[in-house]
Amino acid sequence: MTATADVSADTSVLRALRKIRGPQTQRNREFWLLLFAVLVSGAALTLVQLGALRTIDPMILLIGGGLAVLVFALHIVLRFVASDADPFVLPIATLLTGVGIAEIYRIDIAEHNVGWDAFSSKQLMWMAISVIGAIALVVFLRNYRVLYRYTYLSGLTGLILLVLPFVPGLKADANADVWISIGGLGFQPGELAKIFLAIFFAGYLVRTRESLSSVGKRFLGITWPRMRELGPVIVVWLISLGIIVAQHDLGTGMLIFGMFIVMLYVATGKTSWVLIGVLGVAAGVAIVSQFLTYVQGRFDAWLNAFDPDLIASKGGSYQLVQGIFGLAHGGLLGTGLGQGRPQVTPVAESDFIISSLGEEIGLIGLFAILCLYMVFVSRGLRIGVAGQDDFGKLLAVGVSFTLGLQVFIMVGGVTRVIPLTGLTTPFLAAGGSSLVANWLIVGLLLRISDGVRRQPRVVIG
Repeated sequence: MTATADVSADTSVLRALRKIRGPQTQRNREFWLLLFAVLVSGAALTLVQLGALRTIDPMILLIGGGLAVLVFALHIVLRFVASDADPFVLPIATLLTGVGIAEIYRIDIAEHNVGWDAFSSKQLMWMAISVIGAIALVVFLRNYRVLYRYTYLSGLTGLILLVLPFVPGLKADANADVWISIGGLGFQPGELAKIFLAIFFAGYLVRTRESLSSVGKRFLGITWPRMRELGPVIVVWLISLGIIVAQHDLGTGMLIFGMFIVMLYVATGKTSWVLIGVLGVAAGVAIVSQFLTYVQGRFDAWLNAFDPDLIASKGGSYQLVQGIFGLAHGGLLGTGLGQGRPQVTPVAESDFIISSLGEEIGLIGLFAILCLYMVFVSRGLRIGVAGQDDFGKLLAVGVSFTLGLQVFIMVGGVTRVIPLTGLTTPFLAAGGSSLVANWLIVGLLLRISDGVRRQPRVVIG
């Protein structure tokens, strides 16, 4: 009896020690990964200067060091308010953002952009705002389940953000009607809209998943939903088509519809929803390609990229072809940071940041970046799967899948796997609205992962 009691006491002590050491070990692991990410980012900036300028400008490194302080400030905040948060999300986001800033800075050097006209200067400012936003989210959103109360308000906010570019006085002069201008500063509200819509979809599906999971007719070995359950899918499909038609934004429409279908599948577990989503995308693309010259042009540039007439025409395939040539020039190992010619490709700092990096760090470097994205998305999906509440599970899966889908759409477009769209590559590309939205996703995943790991586990047996 005494031996049994001693063993039970020892087991209790070990469990207590694990609870104490677990968060501490995670934060220590995050610290070293974060330090590695900061050092690699600093090394990338230094190599860009040595390769392009043959000298080192300490000012840009000083600014980068200031941003590193902000990132470590977020790490310290996590130690106090979210000690169980995932230890990989923050370092990966930091490394991707740092490498992106280094390449944007390299393009600024080539194009002789200095001061506030430099894209890298704006990107550094937006990174500071983004990290501060992530810190604020982690500090003030102590319980992510509170967002469930604001399901329909989030949906309304997301729709308002999508239509803001049509408000008189806000619309910015751009190729697509997705930008607004406030005080001369451009911003893309659709980037924030996807976060609010993810919250809305998660809350809505938690409330209605039983009816959406109801048994329908079985056809071709698959149980298809009843017509009355197709209503939400049709509404989101029409909204996505509306975005493509009204805003000339093929990417955002695909992103929102894809996010909803995946969250719908996770909520119901029915494969038929995925097939309906694929059919919806195919039907939508077929419809808009018949009526919109914008979409037709995208498909022509994709299918006939090396047609001399398309290369020579304005808005043709010149940008795409130059990006492909840049990737080919980089080869397996790349030309080296600061030693390529990424500025030859139009909008190299934004739409074609992948081809710019591919030229200078090569195919191996691009594979490393894609692996970072893969780990980031997998950690987000793991956070969702580990959750015991349906709202957190759907929200984590939704925002993680959306980021992964955005990477696929952009990398696939640049490499001519799929038609090119107007999205930005998360964390890497120049663009303040995209950077702010993605860092808010980082803060959201950190807060959800902490909440998930603090949930009591039910032990069976």
